[in-house]
Amino acid sequence: MTVQAQPVMPEDATPPVAVADTHATTEAAHGGEHESGGLPQFEFQHWFGQIVYLIFLFAILYFLIARIFAPRMRRVFDERASTISTAVETARQVQAEAAGQAAEAKHEVEAARASSRATAAAAKARVTEEAATRAAAEEAVVNARIAEAETAIGKTRDAAMTNVSTIASDTAAAIVERLTGKAPTAAEAAAAVKGAA
Repeated sequence: MTVQAQPVMPEDATPPVAVADTHATTEAAHGGEHESGGLPQFEFQHWFGQIVYLIFLFAILYFLIARIFAPRMRRVFDERASTISTAVETARQVQAEAAGQAAEAKHEVEAARASSRATAAAAKARVTEEAATRAAAEEAVVNARIAEAETAIGKTRDAAMTNVSTIASDTAAAIVERLTGKAPTAAEAAAAVKGAA
């Protein structure tokens, strides 16, 4: 025969029926509150306090915004506007200075070009003058050498002509002697050559 053990309950434990009764009592209490009026914010008896708190909070927020936050924001906006205007003015000044420097640089470039053109023209004129002077000197030297050569040629020609007349008279004398068998005198041969010329 099998003996079944009965569960042993502690002495301080309450029976389940008592727990159920307590739960039912709690639900009844809460149910009574829900049925009484809903949210307390919508009940007229609490509106005065809510309006007072609203006015109080509005006054505090207005004071904070008017005395603290708005001046700070205004200061930030003023500083920002001042910074922007200063930056714009500085940029305009820098632009004007850059334009002035560009004009000065352009003027300097034009002056440098004019100076280089003048220098080149002066150098060209100097080189041309030196070349003309050198050419004139060389031409004078060449003319002097030509004159010397013509003088030398004239002397040589005169000497040759003197020798030619002597050779011609000698030749004429030899020819006459050969043909006639009698040699002419030097004066006769020279007169014959001069008469033939």
